[in-house]
Amino acid sequence: MPRTHASLPRLHIEPDLAANAQLTLGKDQSLYLAAVLRKSVGDEVVLFNGRDGAWLARLASDSKKSVTLDLVEQIAPQTPVSDLWYGFAPLKTERLDYVVQKAVEMGAGVIQPVLTKFTQVSRLKHEKLVANAIEAAEQCEVLSVPRVAAEITLDRLIDGWATEQGERKLILADESAASASPLETLTALRGQPIGVLIGPEGGFSDDERMKLRAQNFVIPVSLGPRILRADTAAVAALAVIQATIGDWR
Repeated sequence: MPRTHASLPRLHIEPDLAANAQLTLGKDQSLYLAAVLRKSVGDEVVLFNGRDGAWLARLASDSKKSVTLDLVEQIAPQTPVSDLWYGFAPLKTERLDYVVQKAVEMGAGVIQPVLTKFTQVSRLKHEKLVANAIEAAEQCEVLSVPRVAAEITLDRLIDGWATEQGERKLILADESAASASPLETLTALRGQPIGVLIGPEGGFSDDERMKLRAQNFVIPVSLGPRILRADTAAVAALAVIQATIGDWR
């Protein structure tokens, strides 16, 4: 997105975006613009919906219950949807929010909570995870919001992988692996669809690790000589993947 618009508020909306269109925001977003940000008629915002790129819009009315916006021009084309699949064992509230936000920032295309033996949280509020992903996209100028999937058990994930994911390889951040750089292993996967799986605090159980490592689609890697917290491991894994075979290149 052009940095000339970096200071403007960004809102994710559902309706289509097109030249000369006018749209009316719902109550929550209207209240946010008019009451929280104190925007008034003539002020500008950036809108995106994950399909039509980023659009500059101007307030035509500033009612706290119903803000109307005139679309001015497209300021950035739609970015392609990322093919990077990201699975993680849910953590407690604040750190759960963190890992979802970082996955959005790091370019995940699918965010998949995976329930393991040592998972700290077993019941998730899916709507909150989606809202968290959208908020991260708004703040970081991400135009393609990742799909947040419903939680799934590790056994179901493994058993259904070939059907759901086809030839996709699953990079397993394995704290039990001998310390080594993952670069050579990752480089060999260039051009292939991939996913990455981060375990819970305390790691995978022995049975879970054995089942994962027995799958021909699982590629175990080390993230170095130190044991990382789960949220740190998530950022480290996504960063090295994007820098080596992802969209940072």
